[in-house]
Amino acid sequence: MCASHHEGPNWTREDNPLRSLLPLFVAPFVGSFLGVLIRRYPRSQPVALDRSRCETCGHALSPAEMVPIISFLLLRGRCRLCRAPIARFHLIIEIGALAIAAWAAAVQIDPLGLWLSCILGWSLLALAWIDSEHMLMPDVLTLPLILFGMAATLLQEPEDMLNHAVGAAIGYLAFRVIAWLYKSIRGHDGLGQGDAKMLGAAGAWVSWAALPVLVLTAALAALAMTLVAVAAGRRIHGRTALPFGPFLAGALWIIWLYRPS
Repeated sequence: MCASHHEGPNWTREDNPLRSLLPLFVAPFVGSFLGVLIRRYPRSQPVALDRSRCETCGHALSPAEMVPIISFLLLRGRCRLCRAPIARFHLIIEIGALAIAAWAAAVQIDPLGLWLSCILGWSLLALAWIDSEHMLMPDVLTLPLILFGMAATLLQEPEDMLNHAVGAAIGYLAFRVIAWLYKSIRGHDGLGQGDAKMLGAAGAWVSWAALPVLVLTAALAALAMTLVAVAAGRRIHGRTALPFGPFLAGALWIIWLYRPS
């Protein structure tokens, strides 16, 4: 299945361009939620049941103070009450979610594919960020991503469901076997279960056939970034923990958008 070349059965962007603009409008609000999720979930804090607050003075933000991107700019990046700086993280994640929607809109042909790509991209953004900061790929994101991948296949190319189901199974099991072998040989963990679930999600989205290229792309990108870090003076040895999730996420995003039919 290829999202970027699938022709929607009902209408295209040319029929109603406003349908392609809707994800761009929604994206900053999604980014705002992702910012809360990324900040709170790894710390076991409530994500949806507590109001957003200033991290310095605890001031509960009003709706006018929570308009994505615009509120940050109008407040000049400071809390309205205590004037403490607001973490730029929130602005960056909102712009990131918008950039993902814009990227998907530039590639996709049909609105269904656009929304599916946005769901995938926004999920990958959150996973990559959390993993890069906490070495954690939460089940609350990876497991639904597997289901969404199968749903995307069902909606766009139901005849390919078996290949994507096999991809999800192979992706997960292959990484679990590699992780077991690594631990058996080296005596310590090298790949986490989150990485295995992430590759299972990748198989659900792009089928088993794309997994070798996806893993190779992610591994080469990780190697390149490691070499850059070493060149910049960072000391890296055999037990240095490096997040692999962001590279898997990036490879999945590129392959989902651009692999040929």
